Amino acid sequence: MPNIETVRKELQHTGKYMMEYELAWGNAGNISARTEGDRYLITASGTFLGELDDEDLIECDLDGKSYGSAARKPSKETPMHKAVYENRPEIGAVLHASPFYSTLVASSKIEIPTNWFVETMYYLEKVERVPYYHPGSEALGEGVREKAKSANILLLENHGVLVYDTSIKEARMALQTLEMACKMLIVSKSANIPISGLSVEKERDFLDRAGYKPRRNWNI
Repeated sequence: MPNIETVRKELQHTGKYMMEYELAWGNAGNISARTEGDRYLITASGTFLGELDDEDLIECDLDGKSYGSAARKPSKETPMHKAVYENRPEIGAVLHASPFYSTLVASSKIEIPTNWFVETMYYLEKVERVPYYHPGSEALGEGVREKAKSANILLLENHGVLVYDTSIKEARMALQTLEMACKMLIVSKSANIPISGLSVEKERDFLDRAGYKPRRNWNI
């Protein structure tokens, strides 16, 4: 497990990355990563992801306690992050954002195909929807908790997306893959260009044999 200062720097880099590649905008979005034991760093309420200072990242634990300056509060979306960490012990980072194309899909009834190319097969292997609940509410946290074990990508209806993975880097790549796939989906529909996905058999064979990583265990 990386030390807290390494995690802090990785989150700061990720915030800039998300802004640079249009995966976040304004002060929308919040990100977090585990540090040690039951603790994690999460962005403070009202922060701008592109310019995260050290004090913009608050250390919290799964009991709901926060450590550091009393003047700063953890993101109001902390219940979502906490729900993932509590139910997925292998998860190292959680990214919440509202990228344009991904949020468009989350606000529609369009399904995201996972069988288009290598990255979608791996990073978008399991996608679930969470019904709309007000941002920051305990109800939204419980909605995420209900789906956390059955997916690695959550579409938050009329809100945005929640992406989580074993490390900050993997979560970042999953978020970018999601946005690219959603962009391809919308553009292909607008241009009336049907995309031919791979068969279920080929998709399963890839996940079983590709050697990227061991296939995810969805029976955690």
